[in-house]
Amino acid sequence: MRTDVTHFKCEITDGIATIALDRPDRKNPLTFDSYAELRDWFRDLHYSDEVNAVVFASNGGNFSSGGDVHDIIGPLTKMTMKELLAFTRMTGDLVKAIVNCGKPVIAAIDGICVGAGAIIAMAADMRIATPEAKTAFLFTRVGLAGCDMGACAILPRIIGQGRAAELLYTGRSMSAEEGHAWGFHNKLVAADDLEAEAQTMAARIAAGPNFAHMMTKTMLVQEWSMSIEQAIEAEAQAQAICMQTGDFERAYNAFVAKEKPAFEGN
Repeated sequence: MRTDVTHFKCEITDGIATIALDRPDRKNPLTFDSYAELRDWFRDLHYSDEVNAVVFASNGGNFSSGGDVHDIIGPLTKMTMKELLAFTRMTGDLVKAIVNCGKPVIAAIDGICVGAGAIIAMAADMRIATPEAKTAFLFTRVGLAGCDMGACAILPRIIGQGRAAELLYTGRSMSAEEGHAWGFHNKLVAADDLEAEAQTMAARIAAGPNFAHMMTKTMLVQEWSMSIEQAIEAEAQAQAICMQTGDFERAYNAFVAKEKPAFEGN
């Protein structure tokens, strides 16, 4: 899995990829180039055996200020409809790539997390935040609909329809405490502990049965559009596949021997 990226930071250590937007002086805005490079990186991640978990980190005290006003918002006002649709589809493709990458993604959120930055955090599997985290879906503030990059589909599933509707209509900031109480944030930690806490969670996941984690993520996504009967059948098939893995047998042998299983991801 490549780390020689241009428009964001990326390190891979012990099966954990840590990435972060890298314009801390501007609170880490997204540009056309960073959107596209992140999309391509997450697409490639689906085929990588080197990475078992991802931490999407903050940088310089902030997660992301969303689309850059000068590099993105300004040019968008001068584009044709065809060009605008190509852009909105590309940003949506980033969310689809995160959702379909096959690896658990943890967002570590400090400070500003707004606009497209809030969408990236929303698309992650889990979110750890600091008390200073402020998350806002700002699209109505710039005259756009709240239905951006899957927000109207995904956000209500995390925090509920009414709460999501309020945030998407008003564009107001959700405090860290609200986010935790509403289930958006899995945990709140002090800013000094954020990186370590995210890495600890990622390490715990990466040490587990990673093929099975991929299957769990796949089912979490696919079952959104299934009936209960379809979901139960899909899970029966998924679990039968996982029962053929070496990790399932390793777990059994370790249990019999009263040892901790050493999973190998296959």
